[in-house]
Amino acid sequence: MSSDAHSHGVNTPLDWIRIVISLFLLIFSIVIVMALIATGNTKIASDVHPAAAAVILWVCIIWMSMVEGGQASMVGLPPIDPALYKESHPKTWQICQWGHKGDNLDRYLMGRQFMVIFINFTISLAGAPLAGAEVLGLPQWIISIFLESGIAMVLTNVIIGQLTSQVNASHCMLDYINNHFMTFTYWVAALIEITGVMHTSYLIRYMCYWAAGKPVESNEPPRDGIQNLWFWGRVVWSLGILGFALAVTLTALFDGKTALWPGVPEVVGLILFFVLMCVVGLLEGMQIAFFTVAKLPKSERGDAPMALRTCECLFKNGGRNLPGFMCGRQMTVTLCFFIIARVTTIQIGEGEENIFGVSNTFQNLFNTGFLGAIITTILGSISWQLVASAFPLAFLSNPIVYIFLQLALALEATGICYAAWFLALIQKKIMGFQYDEVYVGTPEERAAKNHADNPDALNRLDMGTNLEFNDAGTFEIQKRFLSLAKLDAHYSSLREKVLSNIKDLREQIRLSETEEEKEAFEHALKLEVAALARVNKEEMESQSFNKSQLGLVEETGSTSESDEENQS
Repeated sequence: MSSDAHSHGVNTPLDWIRIVISLFLLIFSIVIVMALIATGNTKIASDVHPAAAAVILWVCIIWMSMVEGGQASMVGLPPIDPALYKESHPKTWQICQWGHKGDNLDRYLMGRQFMVIFINFTISLAGAPLAGAEVLGLPQWIISIFLESGIAMVLTNVIIGQLTSQVNASHCMLDYINNHFMTFTYWVAALIEITGVMHTSYLIRYMCYWAAGKPVESNEPPRDGIQNLWFWGRVVWSLGILGFALAVTLTALFDGKTALWPGVPEVVGLILFFVLMCVVGLLEGMQIAFFTVAKLPKSERGDAPMALRTCECLFKNGGRNLPGFMCGRQMTVTLCFFIIARVTTIQIGEGEENIFGVSNTFQNLFNTGFLGAIITTILGSISWQLVASAFPLAFLSNPIVYIFLQLALALEATGICYAAWFLALIQKKIMGFQYDEVYVGTPEERAAKNHADNPDALNRLDMGTNLEFNDAGTFEIQKRFLSLAKLDAHYSSLREKVLSNIKDLREQIRLSETEEEKEAFEHALKLEVAALARVNKEEMESQSFNKSQLGLVEETGSTSESDEENQS
């Protein structure tokens, strides 16, 4: 078990207690959500059929797992030379050939962000309760906590559809996307970007870069006249769609034609909509700002008291607060998505006039939550990420950021999502996922084979991270962000294998019948002893590097006295 355990998921008795409690809450949530669907108490179950709602719910959750896991792999793999996995993972290689060419990774992430929000909105339509819904004879207070608040749907979606996949995809990147399910997911995201619906985000990016005094960087040559016309035409098209989406949604809110809870005044719904959009945007921007600052040396993190205080909190506790924040953030953002979906989902009663008098076909399109997803993606997600990427230290100087960091850490500390660690272990066993180092080696081994990683591959990335709440993507990035416990587990596993080989070789030397056999085994033994020395050396170097990057030691790279004693 220890070799498969992650950095802080299944290591202690307390972890297992949290896992059991989390699993109980997850199973209970699944049961009541499915019972809700079976009794026709969700929008899709009521309007279409309970079976259709159940199928749509689980298809969306399974697809979400690939959307989330795929991001971890797509963002984590660029530093690694594709030639190293072309033969072992041909589908992964082909996807990366498309996705890592020019600025295609940015385009994929843009389309993917809309997919995440739209899938969340669809899950809400399939599994969120209708007003006054009752299920399994449960008391009202349980229904209020788990169903009306959205907690049951959040636990089901976040644990199964998001965190479990992120745990494995972040350090089994090659195996996770080596399938045509990811091929399909990639091209859907790419197609969404091509339509130009999200192109307002590019305009926001240019404005952020201009305000920050930074040049707009690209991996592609400057656009020619026709390409500029095609690009800026889609920006105008996107602005028009965003304006129309806002007009329709705000009109529906003012007219009381949304799925807002009965009795809640329209003005409260309007305020709730914008407040939750700001909360989502703040949490989305925080993850980008945190990862941007994490790449900076301690001396370049500025002198703003609040920014320094936030960084100190983020990088202490052996670096575990960063993945802890990502877990708490995931829960909070998804809950906000479900509430926003409820507030913005248009609901026209019998005999009521359609919004702006449109045809029933267009009104049915409005009712899907498509317009709410567009607004949330652009104004509540991507724009905040771009601002945080352009002004990371200024973003962290906001005291509200520090408050939300503490709230996210407190939520993660409850262990409510710890079932994801257990489910990830099961998924890893069933799917046969292996760590990427098994296929392509460590960064040092890759460099020794003239396939050194490209450290600048992700410098220009404004959206997406390859460490959601757990481990990082490549081993080099693991050394930046992973807790020391994860590194210790990795090297302990390597050392255990080498020592086992040494033991076997010594036994073979003892049993050798000829001098030739004995010499061959003795030569192999020398190689294993040398390998053991390399493992020990790499472990000490990676620990020193990891602590330096997390701000746990001085920038000179000197280790603490306790480390020197351990090394000696």
